[in-house]
Amino acid sequence: MSSFRFLLSRRWAGFTVFVLILAYGTWWLGQWQFDRLEDRKTSNQIVRTNEHAEASPVSDVLAPGREVSEEDEWRRVTATGTYAVDDTIVWRYRTPDDAKGVDIVVPLVLADGSAVLVDRGWLQTESQDEFEDLPAPPSGEVTITGWVRADGTGDSTDVAQVDGYHATRALSSTQVAKVVDEPLLTGWLHLDTESPEPATQLRPADLPELDNGPHFFYGLQWWFFGILAIAGFFYLMYDERRTQRQDAPAQDDDTAADDGHNDERARKKAAKLAQKQAVKAAYQAAYEKEREARR
Repeated sequence: MSSFRFLLSRRWAGFTVFVLILAYGTWWLGQWQFDRLEDRKTSNQIVRTNEHAEASPVSDVLAPGREVSEEDEWRRVTATGTYAVDDTIVWRYRTPDDAKGVDIVVPLVLADGSAVLVDRGWLQTESQDEFEDLPAPPSGEVTITGWVRADGTGDSTDVAQVDGYHATRALSSTQVAKVVDEPLLTGWLHLDTESPEPATQLRPADLPELDNGPHFFYGLQWWFFGILAIAGFFYLMYDERRTQRQDAPAQDDDTAADDGHNDERARKKAAKLAQKQAVKAAYQAAYEKEREARR
């Protein structure tokens, strides 16, 4: 265990905390994508059910001041009334298939005096500021079927006057109600059928795509990144430990080499000292011998 003491260093402690935070973040993001996938599956199932259900009277689904519930989105309804052409709303910057154009929205006044906004379809235009000869809806009493939609939100729902028409960039019955005379049901309808049919047909609205989107693969990607971060951490830890083990024998060899070199120097020093002592002893003996001879 002592071989992993490097993990207690400041550098490795900080690195460990970083990897743990990164791994948790990628796990949370992956789970978020899978939760969105489940929400989309639920929403798609509601839309499938509503699209193929029998049409209900619009008054059974929409009412003034009552927000459109998620369960009622794309529900098919029917209504009978007359179009209030003078209150036509131009929904600007509509670009199906990247083509420039507008949606034409007209309130349908019902028998009780209330009205529901009907998006009658898309019309290609050259300009978003000039609208000439907008196709008229059928005159007189009209029976329609359509799909229920919830109001848009944000500043883009504000209604302005453009070329003599009410115009908006996102449709909200709450905002439109401020500029028309009829009391509006909350929400609006994507037109499916009209009877009688108009003289000029508009492009009908596209039904929503009911695929699951990219959430599953996005979730897997985030979890893969987390696994990669953890695997990288353990690899770097292993590499650090391996480097330490390789460096240890080299240090031992260096120590041994230093010890051997020191021993050799000690031997040479001892030999040199012994030689000096022998020479000194020889001189001393010669001196004593000469001194005895003089006596």
